[in-house]
Amino acid sequence: MEQCAIPKCQKCHAGDLVPLSDFGGQGAPIQYKAWVCTSPECGYNIKIRNGDIYINEPIMNGANSSRVRQNSMTQS
Repeated sequence: MEQCAIPKCQKCHAGDLVPLSDFGGQGAPIQYKAWVCTSPECGYNIKIRNGDIYINEPIMNGANSSRVRQNSMTQS
């Protein structure tokens, strides 16, 4: 396994920038799609989406209510 140094965040100088991976629309793995500061107070992030680079987009905590499945049965 290859050893790499994790860079310090250049915005806050307190956290580290850690790489995040994801899967593309066709299911192919995308390594290092985003880099995010480990300091919650900082929130610095850089992401690649459709070949474009986005810096400091809002970070969601994952508790997105729109992803909650609705019961398809009607109640009487």
